[in-house]
Amino acid sequence: MIRNYDIVANSLNFLSKFSLNGMTLSNITKTQAVVVSLCLSLLLVASIGLARQFTVKTVPDCQRKKQPFDYSICELDAKNAANFSLQWQNPSSTSHPLLLTFTTLRDYLASEQPAKTLLFAMNAGMYDGNFAPIGYTVINGKQIRALNLKQGGGNFHLMPNGVFWQDRQGFYITESQSMAKKLASGAKPIFATQSGPMLVIDGNIHPAFDANSTSRKYRNGVGVCGRNPSRVKFVLSDTPVSFYEFADLFKSQLGCDNALFLDGGSASALYSQTLSRNDNKYMGVMIAVTQDK
Repeated sequence: MIRNYDIVANSLNFLSKFSLNGMTLSNITKTQAVVVSLCLSLLLVASIGLARQFTVKTVPDCQRKKQPFDYSICELDAKNAANFSLQWQNPSSTSHPLLLTFTTLRDYLASEQPAKTLLFAMNAGMYDGNFAPIGYTVINGKQIRALNLKQGGGNFHLMPNGVFWQDRQGFYITESQSMAKKLASGAKPIFATQSGPMLVIDGNIHPAFDANSTSRKYRNGVGVCGRNPSRVKFVLSDTPVSFYEFADLFKSQLGCDNALFLDGGSASALYSQTLSRNDNKYMGVMIAVTQDK
């Protein structure tokens, strides 16, 4: 395989010989001129390729897909952890601290110092009637809600549930009981959001999901996929799907060993600058990816 840096090296080597042999643009033949032009073109193309290869991609890769069902997906490279955050409240506002919508979040980030541009956002874990998180939540290293290991009804308590979290080494999705052990052993999340159920657990679809289920809703979730480095994949179905269909997408199509359901129905929401999408819904904690203005 011819690599970009091989093309650059060979082109520079030829052009250096051209110069050393005393040739100039005024005394070369048409054939030599064509060769020089070709080398310069290859040098330009290969240099662009090298620049792309070694440039960290800060903008999430967001696309719309049609198979196996209609869905929108945004991928974030784990190298871009510095651009990731969880957002819930505006600490400067005492009368209306809750952000609630993507538009309010976007405007709040733009007013911060340094000002930030919102590139991507999605509803995070589940919340109560006051838009407060009902599960483990950490924002900027501060615990907002404790890990919730209680039994109960609803999707959150369809065990096992789990936690999507980030520390200085990367991103993870961890089953809640295992998360309790990690925290007891000294894990220090920077950001964390708990939800449920887990969609994929160590490469296996949640055991309670039925492949023949007819219960279909709009759903959104997150998967941590691949290694060295891992990629975080945020998905929102653009058509109603069953839990099994949604989980199988993460497992079979996206290659995620672990994936977590975030929410469904009217609570599923996506903001994507790339897709020119801003779902106008109210929500609690939000996942955000930004860049400095």
